[in-house]
Amino acid sequence: MVAVVVTGIGLVCSLGASVEEIWQQLIASYSGIKLHQPFPELGLLPLSLIGKQPAHVRTLTQQVVSSVLRDAGLVPPLPNCGVVIGSSRSHQASWEKMARQMYSRSEREEQRESVEKLTEYPDPPLSGYSPIAWLDNLPHMNAIAAARQIGATGVVLAPMAACATGIWAIAQAALLVQSGQCQQVIAGAVEAPITPLSITGFQQMGALAKTGAYPFDRQREGLVLGEGAAVFVLESAQSAKQRQGKVYGQILGCGLTADAYHISSIEPEGRSAIAAVKQCLERSRLNKSDIDYIHAHGTGTLQNDRVESSVIQRLFPQPVAVSSTKGATGHTLGASGALGIAFSLMALKHQILPPCVGLKQPEFDLDLVKTARESQIQHTLCFSFGFGGQNAVVALSQY
Repeated sequence: MVAVVVTGIGLVCSLGASVEEIWQQLIASYSGIKLHQPFPELGLLPLSLIGKQPAHVRTLTQQVVSSVLRDAGLVPPLPNCGVVIGSSRSHQASWEKMARQMYSRSEREEQRESVEKLTEYPDPPLSGYSPIAWLDNLPHMNAIAAARQIGATGVVLAPMAACATGIWAIAQAALLVQSGQCQQVIAGAVEAPITPLSITGFQQMGALAKTGAYPFDRQREGLVLGEGAAVFVLESAQSAKQRQGKVYGQILGCGLTADAYHISSIEPEGRSAIAAVKQCLERSRLNKSDIDYIHAHGTGTLQNDRVESSVIQRLFPQPVAVSSTKGATGHTLGASGALGIAFSLMALKHQILPPCVGLKQPEFDLDLVKTARESQIQHTLCFSFGFGGQNAVVALSQY
């Protein structure tokens, strides 16, 4: 089978704008979560913003794609390079802005028109937006923009699988390399989810924390929304060797399953999550005892952390080091699995386990990493469990 390796990492989140800077902040247990009020009508909330105001998904994509090209030593145009860049929210912020303009115009019309005439009034147009701008905000256009940025004329994919999007993108990219469709693929996920609708939706569900993110802690309150992007250059080991590219690690295999249970709640027994882990191990030709570290999904919500801990305990009776980095970066939704892959690769490179920032009093009997610690790491797993029961697991190793 073709060995798929990672030869470039582009990373941006509230901890910084480069993979090394972010890694140093993470292992120092720094958190990018702060109290913000980006929308006056919604009050003060803990959020993980990259800047002072919410970022735009297209800006993040351009930034992180440029970064990964520099890191991998690639120079555009790259016509034969595949592109697999996903997002669970994509251009939602732009759609919300368009909707506000639509309804603002509609309200003005209501003041001028009688009720009888209003019943015949057509749907208001997208005021201030040309048809081209409307098309440019469709969900897949972010990946298309990345393809234009690097001059890629081959395969372009834009996966959307809730919080499992990042790992799903890597799984698709690895398959493109293994099947010989592409020698190189730029793959990952980008998320700018801090919008009025996202915040209000999670608040209505009771899922948002009030002070911060504390994965696996007895006092955990819920998730904290965060912005972020992580993209990688995946290529065959032969291609990397030919161009003398540096290698961060190898993608061994993935497991992807669905709960088919509920729109938002996790299946309580974690059966499909367990199946995803078992699939991943089998496809990666690994035993449970081979795993040295698990980058957990660890959202800090009551239900996720409880079920995920149970899954780990049932599958790994011998203690394995576990941490979630969402206490540092916030929950970047569709990009969270991609960030987890970046941190797992850095753990392999530096032989350091990243800490579970925010954890003070663990609720679960796991080997949770409270502070960064040196360790011999050969194989890691990265988990993502998304709304709708989307389960994704990837196995990484030193190469």
